[in-house]
Amino acid sequence: MSSKAERPEKQAAQAQGTLYIVATPIGNLDDLSPRATRTLASVDVVAAEDTRHSGRLLQHLGIQKRMIALHDHNEKDRAEALISYLDKGHDVALISDAGTPLISDPGYVLVRIARERGFRVSPVPGPCALVAALSAAGLPTDRFLFAGFLPAKRSGRRSALDALRRETATLVFYESPHRIMDAVSDMEAVFGEARELVLGRELTKTFETFYAGSITEVRQQLEVDPHGSRGEFVVMVRGAESAAAAGAESALDVDRLLQLLLPELPVKKVAKVVAELSGQSKNELYQRALELKDD
Repeated sequence: MSSKAERPEKQAAQAQGTLYIVATPIGNLDDLSPRATRTLASVDVVAAEDTRHSGRLLQHLGIQKRMIALHDHNEKDRAEALISYLDKGHDVALISDAGTPLISDPGYVLVRIARERGFRVSPVPGPCALVAALSAAGLPTDRFLFAGFLPAKRSGRRSALDALRRETATLVFYESPHRIMDAVSDMEAVFGEARELVLGRELTKTFETFYAGSITEVRQQLEVDPHGSRGEFVVMVRGAESAAAAGAESALDVDRLLQLLLPELPVKKVAKVVAELSGQSKNELYQRALELKDD
């Protein structure tokens, strides 16, 4: 039997607000679910990555709400203010500029604090660029690794790619239009020319486009497409061969092959040929070929 002392605690818990994590369209506004629309209409406060951008969505829906900006540069400060709304019994909706919040978007700090303090956090699922792209890519999806955005500088980007070179799961990245060509070129250098690559551009929008083939083929497709450096991209790379499947390749005497080819071909060409045969990094093979040549 419940004691009288327990009842006020239960009432207080019921009076707390809920933090809703609401997915919004990544392009096509018709992808917003009826539940998401009802949630945005019913909450007391909307926390948005960009209030001007999200304000246009709410205006389209005929919804007027108090909006608070929550982005990478202010999340720690704004999280406490939003938690105070929940503590007073107000419901809060968290949205990003597009897609599902927290997927390479702000919100982690707020959700973490809300859960630690016992507030209800409820997802309102919907569009997500990486899931939409994977569903149409034709790549294995039983295992995939989402790595967000690659570093902006070439050295950092190649280092990050090299760390994933032997990963067998399908690799998924987001990339901006002004860096997509550099990113694909670096993948070509690190993963090899033959690794399968699929790019999804402007998903769910009027000019939605998929590019697919080997990394070299996709790079060439981008170069001839006048729109190839426009719009947001989801980048999907087929994973490396598993250790079992690569067993025959691992038995290849790479040093011996390099030694045989060096007298016949330039070092750069030798590294390229052996990379295609062995699946190893062309950059690493180039350095090893230089060492062998010096010896």
